[in-house]
Amino acid sequence: MTASTLNPGSGIARAPRVRVGGPDAPWARLGGALVAIAVLFACYRMYQHATAFTVGLDYFEPEFQTYWMTLLYAELTLEALLGVAMLSWIWFTREKDLSKLTPAEELRRYYGMFAWLFVYGFTIFFTTCIYTEADAAWHQVTVRDTDFTPTHIGLFYFAIPMSIIMGTSAFLWTHTRLPQFRGRVSFGFALLVAGPIMIMPNLGLNEWGHTFFYAEELFAAPIHWGFVLLGWSAFAVGGMVVQALNRIIELTELQDEEISA
Repeated sequence: MTASTLNPGSGIARAPRVRVGGPDAPWARLGGALVAIAVLFACYRMYQHATAFTVGLDYFEPEFQTYWMTLLYAELTLEALLGVAMLSWIWFTREKDLSKLTPAEELRRYYGMFAWLFVYGFTIFFTTCIYTEADAAWHQVTVRDTDFTPTHIGLFYFAIPMSIIMGTSAFLWTHTRLPQFRGRVSFGFALLVAGPIMIMPNLGLNEWGHTFFYAEELFAAPIHWGFVLLGWSAFAVGGMVVQALNRIIELTELQDEEISA
């Protein structure tokens, strides 16, 4: 019985139920991205742990140039290529007309937006919790601060730029794929992404301060306050999510009406 099913006890043919569900979330791509980021950050951290206290204590030693400055040049090159490639792909594959999106397709894209945000948050987690703590531990042992240390090369020139790449990619993808954000700027999303970006000029202020009047690494020093303040930009995710949820509720109601009809 493929075209119909019998109603037991009545012998009356009845049309089969067709299961209509919502759009699928991009679980596979999200999981793959998280695994790739976790492996990359973990391998880098293990390299840092193995060499930071053996060939990373003095910038002027030849070993430092071999083990750390070579890594610095390589990661900056790869990050520049990755950032240009991702942003270019997002921009040049965007649709010019979003007026014909169905509610199901628009909902699917909101799932994609949250997946981007999750990847961004995952990168921020590694940056703030693991690489920042590694930097603090290294300074507690060496009690010195220069522009290029093993932990700075990992934190300021690898982890934070990777966070910036993920954040700006999520921002651009959302503002080119979703009608709610197309042609305007979400202030909450902009703040969420601006925090890590503004950490980089604050880094310059930090190193200038350490060079001239804070030779030792005091965690509560005023030149570190900027890092904490910029970290608070993460709270902007609340307003940005509220913006998205209001539209998601509307789309869910529209989809329910289509299914009922």
